[in-house]
Amino acid sequence: MPKAVKFSRYGGSEVLEVVDVDARAPGRREVQVSVVSAAINPGEIQVREGRMHDAFPAHFPEGQGSDFAGVVTLVGEGVDFPRVGDEVIGFSDGRNAQAEFVTIDASRVIPKPHSVSWNAAASLFVAGTTARACIIAVDVRPGDTVVVAGAAGGVGVIATQLAVLAGAAVVATASEENHAFLRSLGAIPVAYGKGLADRIRKIVPDGVDAFIDAHGDGNVQVAVELGVPKDRINTIIDYAAKKKFRVKGDGMSTVEPREALTELARLVANGELKIPVYATYPLDRVRAAYERLGARHGLGKIVLEVRSTDSS
Repeated sequence: MPKAVKFSRYGGSEVLEVVDVDARAPGRREVQVSVVSAAINPGEIQVREGRMHDAFPAHFPEGQGSDFAGVVTLVGEGVDFPRVGDEVIGFSDGRNAQAEFVTIDASRVIPKPHSVSWNAAASLFVAGTTARACIIAVDVRPGDTVVVAGAAGGVGVIATQLAVLAGAAVVATASEENHAFLRSLGAIPVAYGKGLADRIRKIVPDGVDAFIDAHGDGNVQVAVELGVPKDRINTIIDYAAKKKFRVKGDGMSTVEPREALTELARLVANGELKIPVYATYPLDRVRAAYERLGARHGLGKIVLEVRSTDSS
């Protein structure tokens, strides 16, 4: 039988199990996808631990994952696209992407450009649409100076590149080990931590126009100290600071996913957007993958490699 990641109670990574499940045949306007890669995201930890129960309750046994890429194996009635054998990028809201097979509405997959790797394709949905939402929220314009806090993370590294592509000068906060990569993207790296506001002032003495917080840990307060207009500060993680300082907290729900994902895939295929993957794990080591993610040290994404393939 095919396998999927499930958990039957709230808790740490120890509650995760890889169990046998039925591979549901697609219904009308649905497709079944054999998953090649599935990315993991920090928000999934919060859901699994029960910290977001009021907004996103689990229905046990609960699955995990929104991002995946794979090959279509079956199509239901009324499906014109995709066809069996097509390579696709999928975006699920059913917490079911970390599995060997996903059955989903056909509108929730897009073509995977051949030049986009499986792991990059599987990393685009949550991080990419969230990054796109951040760029829109702070209204990045040509000539702006934009700070991206947490620029080496899954969202931050994409937001940094999108801001550069929009014509902004980007100050990217990250640990020293990631500075060379961020510099290669056209950003100006700066170490995070105590004294950050002063370090940013030295780098951009004319001031900061917009601030994207993808890390938390006091970055919203830093943005306020730098005099960034509150309607051009967006945090995706520090909801207490959002309320306290009355800044924005726009995330992936504020953008149209199919349109955003198609554009992101195009940028990757054209070599204009890089999706670094710093660790990969097989499906049966999903616990280790989340433990690594929880350490919050790494450049880009962690991906579950569900099955091997000879194609891109």
